[in-house]
Amino acid sequence: LFEFHPVASKLQMYCSEDLGGFYLDILKDRLYTGGVTSQARRSAQTAIWHITQSLLRVMAPVLSFTAEEAWSVFAAKEAYAAGDETIFTQTYYALPTVADGAALLAKYAALREVRAVVTKQLEELRTAGGIGSSLQAEVEIKASGEKYDLLNGLADDLKFVLITSQASVTRVASEDQESIVVTPSANQKCERCWHYRADVGSHAEHAGLCGRCVSNLFGAGEARKFA
Repeated sequence: LFEFHPVASKLQMYCSEDLGGFYLDILKDRLYTGGVTSQARRSAQTAIWHITQSLLRVMAPVLSFTAEEAWSVFAAKEAYAAGDETIFTQTYYALPTVADGAALLAKYAALREVRAVVTKQLEELRTAGGIGSSLQAEVEIKASGEKYDLLNGLADDLKFVLITSQASVTRVASEDQESIVVTPSANQKCERCWHYRADVGSHAEHAGLCGRCVSNLFGAGEARKFA
């Protein structure tokens, strides 16, 4: 007896919550605004490639036609050249191992909890007419103990995880002093990345762009480490 519904439920949850609602949501900025050949953008593409390789194989027994159609596009050059014209000739795909994988899972589970609180406040501010999108907002977080260490450890990448234009974190002594404050940004919007930044228009030749977009397009590119 085969029970497909638990598998289908887990696949749906993974695709909608873990990928669509978190990972890919954060990844969009790197993919859209990073330099074409930058390490940050290429590492994102590599991760997506590995995820897709595994996901199509796992979903094939349940979503056969969808998996087959996706495989014909995704792996055409590789699989068709080898004579494997169907997803069903593929075997289990072993994902690359990641050092300290369990610790990373725990870290990002904690980040998602903070992000959920921030997202709720962003929605409230949007409903009140204070902002149009989350990138129009700035976040100030006061945190204690391990939570502070977690958030502060992301440095400038914290704003990308929260999908806001600015995010800062300050250490407080105890949990009862912790707070999250979301406010509309007073800065201008970059025409390219849509972030609201103080350095928009600082380059005479590119009046509508922010400093990081100018760097990504014409310079060495921004440094991205965590998000």
